[in-house]
Amino acid sequence: MSFNTALSGIQAASADLGIIGNNVANSATTGFKSSRAEFADVYASLLGASDTTIGSGVRLQNAAQQFAQGNITFTNNALDLAISGSGFFQLDSAGATVYSRAGNFSLDREGYVVNNDGATLMARSADSSGAITGAIGPLQLDTDYVAPNPTSALNANVNLDAREPETDSSWLLVGGVPDPAGYNSSTTTTVYDSLGNDHTVAVYFSKLDPLTNPNEWNVRTIIDGTLVDTTAVTFNTDGTYNAPALIPITFNPTGGASVPQSFDMDLSTSTQYGSDFAVNSLSQDGYTSGQLLGVNIDKEGIIFARYSNGQSQARGQIVLANFANVQGLQPLGDTAWAETFASGAPVVSEPGTAGLGLIQSNALEDSNVDLTDQLVRMIEAQRNFQANAQTIQAEDAVTQTIINLR
Repeated sequence: MSFNTALSGIQAASADLGIIGNNVANSATTGFKSSRAEFADVYASLLGASDTTIGSGVRLQNAAQQFAQGNITFTNNALDLAISGSGFFQLDSAGATVYSRAGNFSLDREGYVVNNDGATLMARSADSSGAITGAIGPLQLDTDYVAPNPTSALNANVNLDAREPETDSSWLLVGGVPDPAGYNSSTTTTVYDSLGNDHTVAVYFSKLDPLTNPNEWNVRTIIDGTLVDTTAVTFNTDGTYNAPALIPITFNPTGGASVPQSFDMDLSTSTQYGSDFAVNSLSQDGYTSGQLLGVNIDKEGIIFARYSNGQSQARGQIVLANFANVQGLQPLGDTAWAETFASGAPVVSEPGTAGLGLIQSNALEDSNVDLTDQLVRMIEAQRNFQANAQTIQAEDAVTQTIINLR
């Protein structure tokens, strides 16, 4: 009789409906990957099938996971991450390594980047200078103050007007401000001491005797109203800068900072042309302390921390993992997978390398479930169930006929 054959068909159709139902239920689950039922026929004979062997039904051979790319939806959270292409986020879950495509991350109270289950995102760390190192570990963003950096270099690119007349050789400071007759032009900027305190630097340029020293200027530096340096600089006849290469500046900040403090002023890119005075660029390498304001993550997975002092520094680089056989991964629930013998060992590298996809910040990957396709498959599974049930009814009618034979 074919009761067992029809029963296997009913069980297969029920399994198909279960898989479809799970897909539909997770159609809005971030990073979810759908599955499909794959069936195989069953033969009772152990010695092989002959030309007249009748099959014994069907069995569910595999619930095959489908790792096709899901749509990417943009958000307003910089720690929402989507993978565009192949690969999985590598996570530390209570000491065990798991893998996920769901990138809805946040910071916990200790500054670790975690998902909703508390698993920590793995990344390559960065040293104090922002250089990415080779070590991979749980990603932690330091929420403490970033230490200040005292100024060690000041670079000024200015044009001094070669047509300017000689200035008064006297140099009078009234309330920290020089007599205008003693200079031709000036510019100001800010430098920082070891505590991050800011100090105003004013640089004054005074043309010397155009007859005896036509290409020479006095450069006077005033910090917080105190004259700290006077240096003569020279230019070449074509207007380019000549000497000195660097002007060492030393001052004594108050308020508990390290004293004395020194930095080098570089005017080597400055010029002396017959045009108006102009400050083309003015920069220094110091900054005050700052607090973490937020993060930016680029497509290669490098995490840049933004601080309230205007500084931005690399704090790590997210790594991705891929497998030779992704369908061999073991589903763990909560949109996570574990490595198995069938999947092979993970290949871990930076986004955009080794065939891995790129990172999209402020975005999440949607479920790859196609609801229209799932509804069509649901109708097909329902009809398969009904057809196998009809087979049982037919077998039952035949059985009753045989029983009623006299």
